Amino acid sequence: MMVTSENIRVFVVEDHAVVRQGLVALLSSVQGIEVVGCAKDGQEALSLYASLAPDVTLMDLQMPQMRGVDAIQAIRRMWPAARFIVLTTFDGDEDIYRAMQAGAKAYLLKGMEVDELVQAIQAVHSGRARMSSAIAEKLAQRVSSQDLTTREIAVLERIVAGRANKEIASDLRITEATVKSHVNSLLGKMGASDRTHAAVLALQRGIVHLS
Repeated sequence: MMVTSENIRVFVVEDHAVVRQGLVALLSSVQGIEVVGCAKDGQEALSLYASLAPDVTLMDLQMPQMRGVDAIQAIRRMWPAARFIVLTTFDGDEDIYRAMQAGAKAYLLKGMEVDELVQAIQAVHSGRARMSSAIAEKLAQRVSSQDLTTREIAVLERIVAGRANKEIASDLRITEATVKSHVNSLLGKMGASDRTHAAVLALQRGIVHLS
Protein backbone atom coordinates (compact mmCIF):
# COMPACT_ATOMS: atom_id res chain seq x y z
CA MET A 1 0.00 0.00 0.00
CA MET A 2 2.61 2.54 -1.17
CA VAL A 3 1.09 5.94 -1.89
CA THR A 4 3.12 9.10 -2.31
CA SER A 5 1.43 12.43 -1.66
CA GLU A 6 2.47 15.78 -0.28
CA ASN A 7 -0.83 15.99 1.54
CA ILE A 8 -1.80 13.99 4.62
CA ARG A 9 -4.40 11.51 3.39
CA VAL A 10 -7.27 11.34 5.88
CA PHE A 11 -10.09 8.79 6.11
CA VAL A 12 -13.20 9.81 8.13
CA VAL A 13 -15.26 7.09 9.85
CA GLU A 14 -18.41 8.44 11.53
CA ASP A 15 -21.96 7.11 11.64
CA HIS A 16 -23.79 10.46 11.93
CA ALA A 17 -24.14 11.89 8.43
CA VAL A 18 -24.17 15.56 9.48
CA VAL A 19 -21.00 15.16 11.59
CA ARG A 20 -19.32 13.09 8.88
CA GLN A 21 -20.11 15.63 6.15
CA GLY A 22 -19.03 18.47 8.43
CA LEU A 23 -15.67 16.86 9.12
CA VAL A 24 -15.09 16.19 5.43
CA ALA A 25 -15.94 19.80 4.51
CA LEU A 26 -13.83 21.19 7.34
CA LEU A 27 -10.74 19.12 6.66
CA SER A 28 -11.00 19.59 2.90
CA SER A 29 -10.49 23.32 3.46
CA VAL A 30 -7.23 22.80 5.39
CA GLN A 31 -4.04 23.17 3.38
CA GLY A 32 -1.92 20.02 3.50
CA ILE A 33 -4.81 17.67 4.25
CA GLU A 34 -6.67 15.58 1.68
CA VAL A 35 -9.82 13.66 2.65
CA VAL A 36 -9.59 10.47 0.61
CA GLY A 37 -12.88 8.95 1.73
CA CYS A 38 -15.42 8.39 4.47
CA ALA A 39 -17.39 5.51 5.98
CA LYS A 40 -20.52 5.27 8.09
CA ASP A 41 -19.39 2.40 10.31
CA GLY A 42 -16.47 0.15 11.15
CA GLN A 43 -17.45 -2.59 8.72
CA GLU A 44 -17.47 -0.17 5.80
CA ALA A 45 -14.17 1.28 7.01
CA LEU A 46 -12.62 -2.18 6.97
CA SER A 47 -13.82 -2.86 3.43
CA LEU A 48 -12.59 0.51 2.08
CA TYR A 49 -9.29 0.85 3.92
CA ALA A 50 -6.99 -0.89 1.43
CA SER A 51 -8.30 0.98 -1.62
CA LEU A 52 -8.15 4.38 0.10
CA ALA A 53 -4.68 3.94 1.61
CA PRO A 54 -5.05 6.73 4.20
CA ASP A 55 -2.18 8.13 6.24
CA VAL A 56 -4.45 8.87 9.21
CA THR A 57 -7.95 7.61 10.01
CA LEU A 58 -10.42 9.52 12.20
CA MET A 59 -12.50 6.87 13.97
CA ASP A 60 -15.71 7.28 15.96
CA LEU A 61 -16.26 4.77 18.78
CA GLN A 62 -19.95 3.93 19.02
CA MET A 63 -21.23 2.89 15.59
CA PRO A 64 -23.57 0.23 14.20
CA GLN A 65 -22.31 -2.93 12.44
CA MET A 66 -18.80 -2.70 13.92
CA ARG A 67 -17.66 -0.40 16.71
CA GLY A 68 -14.60 1.81 16.40
CA VAL A 69 -12.31 -0.21 18.68
CA ASP A 70 -13.17 -3.43 16.82
CA ALA A 71 -12.51 -1.74 13.47
CA ILE A 72 -9.14 -0.40 14.65
CA GLN A 73 -8.12 -3.88 15.80
CA ALA A 74 -9.30 -5.53 12.58
CA ILE A 75 -7.52 -3.03 10.34
CA ARG A 76 -4.28 -3.12 12.34
CA ARG A 77 -4.20 -6.90 12.14
CA MET A 78 -3.83 -6.53 8.36
CA TRP A 79 -1.99 -3.19 8.30
CA PRO A 80 0.00 -2.85 11.56
CA ALA A 81 1.32 0.57 10.57
CA ALA A 82 -2.18 2.06 10.25
CA ARG A 83 -2.57 5.24 12.30
CA PHE A 84 -5.77 6.21 14.06
CA ILE A 85 -7.26 9.16 15.90
CA VAL A 86 -10.35 8.43 17.96
CA LEU A 87 -12.87 11.26 17.68
CA THR A 88 -15.81 10.75 20.01
CA THR A 89 -18.22 12.21 22.55
CA PHE A 90 -17.29 9.51 25.09
CA ASP A 91 -14.63 10.39 27.66
CA GLY A 92 -14.91 7.48 30.08
CA ASP A 93 -11.60 6.01 31.23
CA GLU A 94 -12.55 2.56 29.93
CA ASP A 95 -13.35 3.97 26.47
CA ILE A 96 -9.96 5.71 26.39
CA TYR A 97 -8.12 2.62 27.63
CA ARG A 98 -9.73 0.29 25.09
CA ALA A 99 -9.04 2.68 22.21
CA MET A 100 -5.39 3.15 23.10
CA GLN A 101 -4.97 -0.60 23.69
CA ALA A 102 -6.40 -1.19 20.21
CA GLY A 103 -3.70 1.02 18.75
CA ALA A 104 -5.13 4.55 18.51
CA LYS A 105 -2.46 7.25 18.70
CA ALA A 106 -4.75 10.10 19.75
CA TYR A 107 -8.04 10.50 21.56
CA LEU A 108 -10.08 13.65 20.94
CA LEU A 109 -13.53 14.77 22.02
CA LYS A 110 -15.85 16.22 19.39
CA GLY A 111 -16.01 19.58 21.16
CA MET A 112 -12.35 20.29 20.39
CA GLU A 113 -11.15 23.31 18.42
CA VAL A 114 -10.32 22.94 14.72
CA ASP A 115 -6.66 23.74 15.35
CA GLU A 116 -6.46 20.95 17.91
CA LEU A 117 -7.82 18.43 15.41
CA VAL A 118 -5.42 19.55 12.68
CA GLN A 119 -2.45 19.45 15.06
CA ALA A 120 -3.45 15.94 16.15
CA ILE A 121 -3.60 14.77 12.53
CA GLN A 122 -0.17 16.24 11.87
CA ALA A 123 1.28 14.71 15.06
CA VAL A 124 -0.12 11.23 14.42
CA HIS A 125 1.00 11.36 10.79
CA SER A 126 4.55 12.04 12.02
CA GLY A 127 4.37 9.08 14.39
CA ARG A 128 3.62 10.87 17.66
CA ALA A 129 0.79 10.30 20.13
CA ARG A 130 -1.59 13.11 21.06
CA MET A 131 -4.02 13.56 23.95
CA SER A 132 -5.05 16.30 26.34
CA SER A 133 -3.87 16.33 29.96
CA ALA A 134 -7.41 15.49 31.10
CA ILE A 135 -7.57 12.44 28.81
CA ALA A 136 -4.06 11.38 29.86
CA GLU A 137 -5.06 11.61 33.53
CA LYS A 138 -8.12 9.42 32.99
CA LEU A 139 -6.01 6.89 31.10
CA ALA A 140 -3.48 6.81 33.95
CA GLN A 141 -6.27 6.21 36.47
CA ARG A 142 -7.64 3.35 34.37
CA VAL A 143 -4.24 1.71 33.93
CA SER A 144 -3.70 1.73 37.70
CA SER A 145 -7.15 0.25 38.49
CA GLN A 146 -8.08 -3.41 38.76
CA ASP A 147 -9.48 -5.10 35.68
CA LEU A 148 -12.94 -6.59 35.79
CA THR A 149 -13.16 -10.17 34.54
CA THR A 150 -15.24 -11.06 31.49
CA ARG A 151 -17.87 -12.63 33.74
CA GLU A 152 -17.94 -9.58 36.05
CA ILE A 153 -18.53 -7.34 33.04
CA ALA A 154 -21.37 -9.63 31.91
CA VAL A 155 -22.94 -9.32 35.38
CA LEU A 156 -22.40 -5.55 35.37
CA GLU A 157 -24.10 -5.19 31.98
CA ARG A 158 -27.17 -6.89 33.39
CA ILE A 159 -27.11 -4.75 36.53
CA VAL A 160 -27.16 -1.69 34.26
CA ALA A 161 -30.10 -3.24 32.43
CA GLY A 162 -31.96 -3.48 35.76
CA ARG A 163 -31.98 -7.25 36.08
CA ALA A 164 -32.15 -8.93 39.51
CA ASN A 165 -29.67 -11.55 40.71
CA LYS A 166 -32.10 -14.38 39.94
CA GLU A 167 -32.51 -13.15 36.36
CA ILE A 168 -28.75 -12.67 35.96
CA ALA A 169 -28.17 -16.20 37.22
CA SER A 170 -30.64 -17.52 34.65
CA ASP A 171 -29.09 -15.46 31.84
CA LEU A 172 -25.56 -16.64 32.58
CA ARG A 173 -26.53 -20.15 33.70
CA ILE A 174 -24.84 -19.81 37.08
CA THR A 175 -26.14 -19.89 40.65
CA GLU A 176 -27.44 -16.84 42.51
CA ALA A 177 -24.63 -17.33 45.03
CA THR A 178 -22.11 -17.03 42.21
CA VAL A 179 -23.82 -13.89 40.97
CA LYS A 180 -23.61 -12.38 44.45
CA SER A 181 -19.91 -13.23 44.57
CA HIS A 182 -19.32 -11.51 41.22
CA VAL A 183 -21.33 -8.47 42.37
CA ASN A 184 -19.31 -8.13 45.58
CA SER A 185 -16.07 -8.46 43.62
CA LEU A 186 -16.96 -5.85 40.99
CA LEU A 187 -18.23 -3.42 43.64
CA GLY A 188 -14.87 -3.63 45.38
CA LYS A 189 -12.85 -3.19 42.18
CA MET A 190 -14.95 -0.22 41.05
CA GLY A 191 -15.10 1.42 44.47
CA ALA A 192 -18.89 1.38 44.25
CA SER A 193 -21.10 1.52 47.34
CA ASP A 194 -23.97 -0.50 45.86
CA ARG A 195 -25.46 -1.82 42.62
CA THR A 196 -26.93 1.53 41.60
CA HIS A 197 -23.61 3.27 42.14
CA ALA A 198 -21.87 0.54 40.10
CA ALA A 199 -24.35 1.04 37.25
CA VAL A 200 -23.75 4.80 37.24
CA LEU A 201 -19.97 4.34 37.28
CA ALA A 202 -20.16 1.75 34.51
CA LEU A 203 -21.94 4.21 32.23
CA GLN A 204 -19.75 7.17 33.20
CA ARG A 205 -16.54 5.26 32.64
CA GLY A 206 -17.64 3.60 29.40
CA ILE A 207 -17.44 0.05 30.74
CA VAL A 208 -21.04 -0.42 29.59
CA HIS A 209 -22.95 1.54 26.95
CA LEU A 210 -26.70 1.76 26.60
CA SER A 211 -27.61 0.45 23.16
